[in-house]
Amino acid sequence: MGIKERQERDRESVHRSILDAARDLFVSEGYDNVSIRKIAERIEYSPAAIYSYFPSKDDIFFALAEEGFLLLGDPASPERHQRLKTLEPLERIRAIFWRWYEFSRQYPQYFELMFMDRSVPRISREYERFAFARETKRHLIAEIERCIEAKVFPPTVKPGVAMRLLTVGLLGVVGLTLSKRLGPNEDPDALASDVLDTTLAGLRSGIVLTSRGVDLECAAEPMEKAKGVV
Repeated sequence: MGIKERQERDRESVHRSILDAARDLFVSEGYDNVSIRKIAERIEYSPAAIYSYFPSKDDIFFALAEEGFLLLGDPASPERHQRLKTLEPLERIRAIFWRWYEFSRQYPQYFELMFMDRSVPRISREYERFAFARETKRHLIAEIERCIEAKVFPPTVKPGVAMRLLTVGLLGVVGLTLSKRLGPNEDPDALASDVLDTTLAGLRSGIVLTSRGVDLECAAEPMEKAKGVV
């Protein structure tokens, strides 16, 4: 391995160490309580060294959020689209939201940081960087509209409100799970499944929805307004 390759490998290793340390600290201590100095101390580097990789603490968060969205996956990506298009419209919606719940189980730190910490920067600040996240939200709305067109949902269902209801229900289960507030005999997976099925059944029943819809131009990330960031 040449000098240039070794330097690049070392730089990537430090970059990874910074992100891992920051993610752990942001989740355990809260974003507002973590400084660049504290991250530097965790990996035994100087604050100046951290700034040579990231201009600010916010930039570290944005890098972690970008990783998180990549781990979550885009339902409109060719691979996932192929799998989803074999399902009926209602099952497609359920599969998309179930993937969001699975993400919370597989990567709880990323989920908590991206969707539950109210102190983190708004992703909408990085409009171009997270354009794919806005498209994910539009994709969800489009899937709900397909259910209305297929007469699975009645025409009175508001797609934006339906998306919000599905979001907040699952977010509640995840919040109880991550905060360890479920009883010893409660199964979070079963509870999340029941929440999805009950909400979808309610939407199919034609129950009158009084909530307002979601403004797609005001939010940059899928399902994020449920935590009050957008």
